[in-house]
Amino acid sequence: MAAVLPPVHPGEILREEYLVPLGLSAGALARKLGVPRTRIERVVKEETAITTDTALRLAALFHTSPQFWMNLQTSYDLKIAEKRLAGELHRIETEERLAS
Repeated sequence: MAAVLPPVHPGEILREEYLVPLGLSAGALARKLGVPRTRIERVVKEETAITTDTALRLAALFHTSPQFWMNLQTSYDLKIAEKRLAGELHRIETEERLAS
């Protein structure tokens, strides 16, 4: 059976694909975005989620879409929740009248 990779936090993408290649610190990025340094530090340390406000700012700076950042966050959140709720979700019976 193939090994399942852990979910990727958007902070890892921000850190490894943007900050490191550009030689930017979390503080420098925060100044460019006009947000508190601690917000970016917590995101890149994978301690907190990317908010819509942060997604909009990152998109403007890096010429991406805010959806890119929000999709990363949503994907991460869903994978974490699915793992946490696996036992409960398994016990939910499918509503056959709606299944195609």
